[in-house]
Amino acid sequence: VMAPGDEAECRQMLSTGLQYKGPAAVRYPRGTGPGAAVGTDLSTLEIGKAQLRVQGSRLAILAFGAAVPAAEQVGRELGLSVVNMRFIKPLDKAMLLELARSHDGFVTVEDNVVAGGAGSGVSELLNAEAVLMPMLHLGLPDSYQHHASREDLLAEAGIDAAGIRAAILKRWPKLQDTTAPLSAAG
Repeated sequence: VMAPGDEAECRQMLSTGLQYKGPAAVRYPRGTGPGAAVGTDLSTLEIGKAQLRVQGSRLAILAFGAAVPAAEQVGRELGLSVVNMRFIKPLDKAMLLELARSHDGFVTVEDNVVAGGAGSGVSELLNAEAVLMPMLHLGLPDSYQHHASREDLLAEAGIDAAGIRAAILKRWPKLQDTTAPLSAAG
């Protein structure tokens, strides 16, 4: 199960799904993407491999699909690592374990319901590996959404750039002080 961060990656994922010898799905939102140039590249992606988009420290934002651009913006502002997870199933176990060794916590961001979503998969993987670390899962509430624009719904759910930034700073207020160590409590 794949979730593209932009239009070009969506094209690659469609090509990957077509070439894959088994069931494959590409999950993408309604509306338009962030405006990435598509080109004519039909290359495939390595199954289950995430992409480090921003090298930072302290926290890693694990962004799934359409949440990638907003997560990148916040990561650059706060000096955090940002990963375009690309795959909901299978997750990039090697990258997640490496990030867990080098970061104080994870923030997962998805334009899907949090309960049972991609972030839950990350928590389950870490639990199976006996890795305990603070986590913040951001996504849609487990309820019916009213009719509104996609942008309005994302902002209402707190998974636009402003909402992501606010949620991170609420959970880890010491993040604004780059010299203070982070803890599970902030």
